[in-house]
Amino acid sequence: MITLAVVGAGSRGTSYARHAVESGGARVVAVADPVESRRARHPGAAQYADWRELAALPRQADAVIIATQDADHVEPAVRFAELGYDILLEKPMAVSEDDCRTIVAAAERSDAIFAVCHVLRYTPYTRTLKALLDSGRIGEIVSIQHLEPVGWWHQAHSYVRGNWRRSDESTFMLLAKSCHDLDWLVHLTGRQVAKVSSFGGLKHFRPEHRPEGAADRCLDCAVEDTCPYSAKRVYLPLAGRDVWPLNVVTDDLSEHGILQALRTGPYGRCVYACDNDVVDHQVVNLEFEGGVTVSFTMTAFTPALRRQTRIFGTHGSIEGDGDRLDVTDFRTGEQETVDTRPVGDGTAAGGHGGGDKALVDAFLTAVRTRDRAPILSSPSESLHSHLIAWAAERSRLEGVIVTPSGES
Repeated sequence: MITLAVVGAGSRGTSYARHAVESGGARVVAVADPVESRRARHPGAAQYADWRELAALPRQADAVIIATQDADHVEPAVRFAELGYDILLEKPMAVSEDDCRTIVAAAERSDAIFAVCHVLRYTPYTRTLKALLDSGRIGEIVSIQHLEPVGWWHQAHSYVRGNWRRSDESTFMLLAKSCHDLDWLVHLTGRQVAKVSSFGGLKHFRPEHRPEGAADRCLDCAVEDTCPYSAKRVYLPLAGRDVWPLNVVTDDLSEHGILQALRTGPYGRCVYACDNDVVDHQVVNLEFEGGVTVSFTMTAFTPALRRQTRIFGTHGSIEGDGDRLDVTDFRTGEQETVDTRPVGDGTAAGGHGGGDKALVDAFLTAVRTRDRAPILSSPSESLHSHLIAWAAERSRLEGVIVTPSGES
């Protein structure tokens, strides 16, 4: 049985570890997290308040899941690679280009089994879509339209009130949220990106949009019941359930515990009175090698739906909504609907439509067999998708067309 260490036992780290244990092929033997209640999610494992305590010891497990905050990935990733651990690293790899390159170099030096958590590559939906494209079902891909509907309450939770609200404390929105999508588009096309342009900004979650009579906290607010971003509306219906996003807000899942957290913690703040600065909408235009063009839109102002994609080929087209693929064949005029029957919903709470479990299964298989084939992205491929995000952000800020290597 594969032994695992968990470094960063928050929502994502615990989710991956749970899938690994439930598979029957792994057990958690060590956990490092500064929060005692998070460490307690892994009973029977050796506990460390700091990952450096674990890293000071000889290798304690076959592999490590690294799911610390984004800015804190590089040091543990490099050190555990040096110690000989195989590594499952939460996305994004790091919050600077140099740190990403450092991680890739460390993984390649160590010859570790190394996987970045690009979970969208692993869903049944993606596997079916990729097989259709690779079979030539719609001919050669010419262009793609892709939408990431973040969801109004998810934006408020994670990117206005939460850990990813400020680019200086975590990273910019496209890298934090949409490196999933950029990597997915590279995966579908099988090509690298040559040119990038981007536009977007922080439109709504700003002090000037604060309703008259609004308070600094939802629990004190006279207009809370008419606000779509009410913290009471988002979290109170989840009382008593150990689910995301509630388990990020408080360890006391009772109604009393939630109300206390909303009164004193960051998740009860008015969305118009936070210190957020990341964008709430952005468009990215990509030109791939060979001339394939892609338009990608990320927006907060949607229901929390699955990604929606239209792919236009020389012999047909495909429209997908994360559940179904509607295929049109130009040669015959025939239309077919392919139901991929995903497991769970497309959010982190639902395991990204089966992607979380499939990623963990692939990683464990690779660790057990020493065969990297189940891992669907190499370290260099993961680096490329991250470089696209930096190119897009530079384009957004400077108004220039940028290559992922940094040229303009």
